[in-house]
Amino acid sequence: MKIIKRNGSEVIFDITKIIIAITKANEAAEESEQMTAMQIQRIAESVELQCQQMGRGPTVEEIQDMVEHQIMAHGAFEVAKLYITYRYTRSLVRKSNTTDDKILSLIECNNEEAKQENSNKNPVVNSTQRDYMAGEVSRDITNRLLLPQEIVSAHNEGIIHFHDADYFAQHMHNCDLVNLEDMLQNGTVITGTLIERPHSFSTACNIATQIIAQVASNQYGGQSISLAHLAPFVQVSREKLRRTIDEEMKDIGTQISDERLAELTEKRLRDEIRRGVQTIQYQVVTLLTTNGQAPFVTVFMYLGEAKNEQEKKDLALVIEETLLQRYQGVKNEKGIWVTPAFPKLIYVLEEDNIHEDSPYWYLTKLAAKCTAKRMVPDYISEKKMLELKVDKNGDGHCYTCMGCRSFLTPYVDENGKPKYYGRFNQGVVTINLPDVALSSGGDFDKFWKIFDERLELCHEALMCRHNRLKGTLSDAAPILWQYGACARLKKGEPIDKLLFGGYSTISLGYAGLYECVKYMTGKSHTDPSATPFALDVMHRMNDACAKWKKQHNIDFSLYGTPLESTTYKFAKCLQKRFGVISGITDKGYITNSYHVHVSEHIDAFSKLKFEAQFQHLSPGGAISYVEVPDMQNNPSAVLEVMKFIYDNIIYAELNTKSDYCQVCGWDGEIEIVEDDGKLIWKCPNCGNTDQDKMNVARRTCGYIGTQYWNQGRTQEIKDRVLHL
Repeated sequence: MKIIKRNGSEVIFDITKIIIAITKANEAAEESEQMTAMQIQRIAESVELQCQQMGRGPTVEEIQDMVEHQIMAHGAFEVAKLYITYRYTRSLVRKSNTTDDKILSLIECNNEEAKQENSNKNPVVNSTQRDYMAGEVSRDITNRLLLPQEIVSAHNEGIIHFHDADYFAQHMHNCDLVNLEDMLQNGTVITGTLIERPHSFSTACNIATQIIAQVASNQYGGQSISLAHLAPFVQVSREKLRRTIDEEMKDIGTQISDERLAELTEKRLRDEIRRGVQTIQYQVVTLLTTNGQAPFVTVFMYLGEAKNEQEKKDLALVIEETLLQRYQGVKNEKGIWVTPAFPKLIYVLEEDNIHEDSPYWYLTKLAAKCTAKRMVPDYISEKKMLELKVDKNGDGHCYTCMGCRSFLTPYVDENGKPKYYGRFNQGVVTINLPDVALSSGGDFDKFWKIFDERLELCHEALMCRHNRLKGTLSDAAPILWQYGACARLKKGEPIDKLLFGGYSTISLGYAGLYECVKYMTGKSHTDPSATPFALDVMHRMNDACAKWKKQHNIDFSLYGTPLESTTYKFAKCLQKRFGVISGITDKGYITNSYHVHVSEHIDAFSKLKFEAQFQHLSPGGAISYVEVPDMQNNPSAVLEVMKFIYDNIIYAELNTKSDYCQVCGWDGEIEIVEDDGKLIWKCPNCGNTDQDKMNVARRTCGYIGTQYWNQGRTQEIKDRVLHL
């Protein structure tokens, strides 16, 4: 069994250290107050048993809490007092040097929490370490100087989660819907260099990847671009290639028919589209931004965004090539085709592609084939979007999320036109719903009272995020605020007008609806008798957002939080505050947003239908999924799920598995096994457990991650059941 030290490093549990610590406190007490050696041994053994029952590596702080409780349970109050005093004295010494210790452990690559903080960051490389080091300093400044202590305390106790505190010291925001159309059509500036309107599709793709990298380096969340903004450059290349071929034929004294000229043009055009899409695919997965990871980018594929029929046909060509290349994958260091994490792909299901007799049904079949092998694309229903994403004029709209799930709310500009590209999210604060329930002790009146108090705490924290951005000058991130990604403000102009009136959103996140309902009602929220309470919780949060929006003229929006490292943090905090409660706090994770619990047996269609009602109540973003086996030989089943998504839910995905062992070449499922109290990944064929010698791809929070997950998320993946 291993434990986590204060600096984040991992060490083997040693019972003798507990015995020595208690013995020192015992010897300092009066002889009449001292315990026997046998009592001390029993306390240490009891603590060891408690640690083993946790199912994860406990922290030093948790172990010391257990020791305190056990000493007092033995009636040795004088010894307990001395032990607590010693802990307090040591904590004062440590407080002056906590950040230094964490940074040093990061550099030496022995900080287990940092290694598992983000499943798409490699903590060994210098760029990631530099980002984490800066993050520790930023977090320290934020906690000591920038945030009210009640928010810092609530965050540390797991009552709320103040997301991305490691970026809060800077005037940075969460995620964007990049206005690629404006930047390509009207030009932009990258690091002081003017980039004019491209004269070919391949150049447009190259510029797009540079924009993606620049945007990713100036915010900390996800971003999305649309292939519809690249589609017009297909015609630009077509005309250019036609002229080139015509000139070549004249140079060699050959005349060809218009029909043959068109054939040759389309052939070369296909090659250029292939190169352009490949540029995006490979640039995105190989670029490292200033935060030490590949840009978190989503590529949106929506035929309905095309401005005319020719552009729609050209967009279909680009979508087809994107799906073909993603189906193929990328080569790992061994030269084997594997599943990349990014870019994330979203395919819109619409009338032009959802039926067998639809003109673009062939694209939908290709998307299904790609999903079965590579887990993407994910799917947005145009039908449900138009029905549920309605602006103040009563018009429905279909548009992409920003990154994995963060959705803007419908917005109409001063000219009465809908606007989505160029908008952004200011940040997120998440409420821990199981903590509200457990704090109430199951009393419903007390639950609603505590809930309102916690929501007000989130309100205060969200206003801290908003106020941190207020007064930010456009010069802080020219690519965002001056050169078109989000706006075209003047130099020296504050971004304040973009923070109000619904132009941008700010998100109230929530986590653990299942555990909250289970504790309060004794049943899963899928039980018809418990569902109304679950919906009441959702409505309460939406009502709070509406009230704050009216109060501040800021677009607060409810957001189904994609817990990654936070799922483990919340679980540990709940265990510390309330102990181990069967079915509620007995795991190393809590359930994402409104999701059905990962271990609950439910079929795919029932799950999507049930979760659709909660997704609609998460206007700031959410995604549902179904867990499926290997579907590569069953594309018709994938298509049936896709048709169901179209008719029933805004946004959903299919989760499968895509693994490869670099030691033996195994390409089946790599398993999760327990080793000395810790969950690890193991090749069932050769026994390889070296994470650096395997490729494991799993969907974690709406996006694909690799095998660098924390223990809580790893347990959650292990507990998943199939829905199909």
